[in-house]
This record gives sequence, C-alpha cells and structure tokens, in this order.
Amino acid sequence: MKKETVSRFSVSLPPSLLGQLDQMAQEKSYDNRSLAIADMIRDQLVEHRQKFSNEDIAGTITLVYDHPQTARAGNAHGHPSIIITTSYFRTVHVHLDHHNCLEVLIVRGKAGVIRRIADELIAAKGVKHGKLTVTTTGKDLPT
Repeated sequence: MKKETVSRFSVSLPPSLLGQLDQMAQEKSYDNRSLAIADMIRDQLVEHRQKFSNEDIAGTITLVYDHPQTARAGNAHGHPSIIITTSYFRTVHVHLDHHNCLEVLIVRGKAGVIRRIADELIAAKGVKHGKLTVTTTGKDLPT
C-alpha cells in the first residue's frame, strides 16, 4: 500500500482544553498532539461506521452470565460466518466462579448484523452483563 502524504490543518482550542489534550497525550505516551488527534479521529470514524453504515467491522461481544441458568449464552454455533474466534466452540470461555462465566466472541461482518447478534446474546436469559466493542477491519483506515 502506498504511503499517504500528510495534510496539515489548524485547530483552535480554548487553553484549558489544549492543556487537557497535552496531558492526555503525555499520559498515553504519544510523541505529539497530531498522533493523539489522529487516533481520536480514527476512533470516532470506527464508531460512526458501526452506528450509521453497514460496512464490515470487527469486534468482540463480551458476556458475563450465570452458568447454571444459561445454556451457552454465546450460542455461537448459529453464526459461524460472523463469529470467527479460533477455538472449538468459537468463543473464549472462562469460569469466574461456580456460577459465573465470562465469554468473549470475536466477530467480523456487516455492522448491522453484528449489532443484531450482540443484542440477541446480551438479552439472553441468565446474561448479567454484555457489551459489544467494535473496531475496524483496518483495510480502509490509514495509520
């Protein structure tokens, strides 16, 4: 892939907001403001695409559920083309204690389909908490 050239633009910020940006950039070990701002823009683009388009996205669906009450909260077998985790059950499954399990499903596909699957799984009986975390497939976002 051909390396893109950099475009410069100006941003005006109140001094207090600029100070917070600089502090965050330093705490997160960015070399400069531009890298911090570019990461924030990429993050917002990923969020926007997952909410307002039907492009391919990747992500995780994390579920904490009551093991005795929930027969495989992940129900991953119904979506083998979307849930791509590489293991026999297509999930990462951990027993937190005698009753609670943590399951992480790695997903890739159309944003709308992934949101629908995540909503179904999170709403399943016995699920105590669930969260869809999205990211990009990387092919349309420059570094």
